[in-house]
Amino acid sequence: MRTVDEHLAGILRAVPLLPPLELALLDAEGAVLAEPVEAPVPLPPFDNSAMDGYAVVAADVAAAGETEPVVLPVIGDIAAGDPAVSAIRPGLAARIMTGAPMPAGADAVIPVEWTDGGTASVRITRPAPPGHYIRRAGEDVLAGQVVAEPGLRLRAAQLGMLAAVGRARVTVRPRPRVVVLSTGTELREPGAPLAPGQIWESNSFMLTAAVIEAGAVGYRQATVGDEPEKVWETVQDQLGRADAIITSGGVSMGARDVVKEVFSAFGAAGGRGPEAGAEGPGWVEFDKVAMRPGKPQGFGLLHGTPIFTLPGNPVSAYVSFQVFVRPALRAMQGLPPDPLPTVGAVLTEDLKSPAGLRHFVRGRLSSGRGFFSVTPAERQGSHQLGSLSSADALIVLREDDEAVPAGSHVDVLRLPS
Repeated sequence: MRTVDEHLAGILRAVPLLPPLELALLDAEGAVLAEPVEAPVPLPPFDNSAMDGYAVVAADVAAAGETEPVVLPVIGDIAAGDPAVSAIRPGLAARIMTGAPMPAGADAVIPVEWTDGGTASVRITRPAPPGHYIRRAGEDVLAGQVVAEPGLRLRAAQLGMLAAVGRARVTVRPRPRVVVLSTGTELREPGAPLAPGQIWESNSFMLTAAVIEAGAVGYRQATVGDEPEKVWETVQDQLGRADAIITSGGVSMGARDVVKEVFSAFGAAGGRGPEAGAEGPGWVEFDKVAMRPGKPQGFGLLHGTPIFTLPGNPVSAYVSFQVFVRPALRAMQGLPPDPLPTVGAVLTEDLKSPAGLRHFVRGRLSSGRGFFSVTPAERQGSHQLGSLSSADALIVLREDDEAVPAGSHVDVLRLPS
């Protein structure tokens, strides 16, 4: 058997880095920046008011108080976006709106709440120092400053920053488009009636959602039965729109494990590594990986497109996605192939694990008194989706962790919430 680390390393060596492309700003949401972005002008580009109020000379209001307010003539209004160059001299005030450019000569803004709100003249009841409620040019970003580095995933705040420096389009590595396909004659779409021996299909819904949670674009393909020609045809049809393909089911040792059969029968299987399929459509290699759940695994490239063939048991498929597929999708965008966020926790119950296997045990995290504790789920069968849906963590037991007593410190992968 291959180790978990060996299998993951082989995947990461093979997956391609998606080429960069230029997208409109909103289309780039969730993508990874592929260029440095500089500010062409300072932000703010000019001194402006941080409040609705009155632009004044600070020295004129130094003695203002509730009992002895300062009264100043108001020479006009300055609105946000006002293109006119304005100025005031000592002894005068101008009514100013938030974001409006400061008039020359003024060095403070008095909030309207400190005044009587007058329009011809204004009564000011509190003093203000120079610079009061003024946003200075360049205090946020300097001209020429790099505001976004390559490798940054673009979310709302980052897109706002790019728009603020005038970028309408940006060069990114796009979110991988991932097609998810489940195989099995026994599977039926949710909502359809069940005949004896049939079950509702769940893996493709779960894995498509996991793809989206991982920052990629997920497409669920309708379930395919155990007919090899149909499976092959469906996979081939998806290559045109997919940056990666995930299948679940049909990769073990059974007589009707159709995915394994297909890629052997149609010549896609070869030796280990991309060079093995250089003369043909590609390669897919099937392995036993020293892990529980998820021992049967397959991975390869079809016409340069990564294909992950995951086990059919729901928990095995989900754990395999988080351990192998999620890091690969990150690598395809030029991001570090990080695992799920990991925390240390104190185990609340004894656990046993088979020797030589890396065991991913479903559990629930809790925190208190400055540390995490984790409680294993009661049911750990690879078909038991109920315990997975109520879990928020995977307890990682290493290959030599055969008996782990309560109170031990363990590593825990935090599941997306």
